[in-house]
Amino acid sequence: MAIQHLKQSKPETERAEDDAKVRSTVEATLKDIETRGDAAVRDLSEKFDGYTPDAFRLTPSEIEAAMQKVTTREMEDIKFAQTQIRRFAEAQRATMTDTEVETMPGVILGHKNIPVQSVGCYVPGGKFPMVASAHMSVLTASVAGVPRIVASAPPVKGAPHPAIVAAMQLGGAHEILVLGGIQAVGAMAIGTESIDPVHMLVGPGNAFVAEAKRQLFGRVGIDLFAGPTETMVIADDTVDAEMCATDLLGQAEHGYNSPACLITTSRKLADATLAEIDRLLEILPTAETASVSWRDYGDVIVCDTYDEMLSVANDMAYEHVQIMTDRDDWFLENMHSYGALFLGPRTNVANGDKVIGTNHTLPTKKAGRYTGGLWVGKFLKTHSYQRVTTDEAATLIGEYGSRLCMLEGFVGHAEQCNIRVRRYGGINVPYGEGAPYREAAE
Repeated sequence: MAIQHLKQSKPETERAEDDAKVRSTVEATLKDIETRGDAAVRDLSEKFDGYTPDAFRLTPSEIEAAMQKVTTREMEDIKFAQTQIRRFAEAQRATMTDTEVETMPGVILGHKNIPVQSVGCYVPGGKFPMVASAHMSVLTASVAGVPRIVASAPPVKGAPHPAIVAAMQLGGAHEILVLGGIQAVGAMAIGTESIDPVHMLVGPGNAFVAEAKRQLFGRVGIDLFAGPTETMVIADDTVDAEMCATDLLGQAEHGYNSPACLITTSRKLADATLAEIDRLLEILPTAETASVSWRDYGDVIVCDTYDEMLSVANDMAYEHVQIMTDRDDWFLENMHSYGALFLGPRTNVANGDKVIGTNHTLPTKKAGRYTGGLWVGKFLKTHSYQRVTTDEAATLIGEYGSRLCMLEGFVGHAEQCNIRVRRYGGINVPYGEGAPYREAAE
């Protein structure tokens, strides 16, 4: 095996130092919100966004006023994207059915898929107001049947972002907040005098938002750890350097700490892509951000074989993985740790982010090893139930249950079984003992 790193991102030790600073800031901020409620939220909003309205929740008339600022063309584009996303979410929801089965005569087991009752959907703002994130969280929660959907996004230039508000409203939000960052997710999770807490937080965000979700997990549910975006291009010589460089920088512009990685079997393509990135950074309007991200978090890895590329990619478990090779379906079959796959040169991450219909809230920092991305199923809880309908079944299950409880030393548990063996089976089991074994019980 020969794997060559032509370019490496900064070491994990330096990244860990950055993470530690974020953790302490978030911890102090969440404590402040819990202690001072609305006052803390207002102070934070003023400090970071210069925004202190009478109320952070928009009224129906304010929502309508914001939507009036969206052009007809923009509104049509938003509706097109939401149609795509809704169609896929509805198809996914249809795969999640309630079930009930009689495993033996008189024993009925089942499960129900029940929506989470309240969800806080965070939509990032900052340099790039992410209209699409409203579709991905709010609309998907709506398809799942969540009865209370709270959507929050920071102000842009001191006011609600019209297109984000429109996307939230059209997606099915019940409450719309103009609030960003730690203060938004903290207020929704903890609750304040004016904001009722939710049961679950979803949506992407910067490192501070991701850390806030991590620290709030347990108090509320979260969709996944969705931190700074990651993109990986797996390519061979069937594609060119311009396409590889464009796709890497297209995601590197997200933020200063957005990892981007090229894995290839072609040294020629690797060298050409490095040169093409340098060229594009001279003309890319967002190069100020993308250049730092590429400098500190960019990797170029050359492998001898496709198996090596697969192994490296699965180990890194990046959020977005573009496959542009002569065997894309082979990667689809064999990749197991990632956020989402984008197969073939006609496909790209930007389409997935904005319009094609799949969800763009995806696992980062190797979370793809144990979870997929946000989807309609994340808003549904699968709850089991059981029912025993005959005396014979109550007796038979009770006998086995009694003995297995005693095997573990749980006498009280055993008595829950024993009382039913006595009542429904007419078997006199001594108190605190396991039920006797009967051949007939087989």
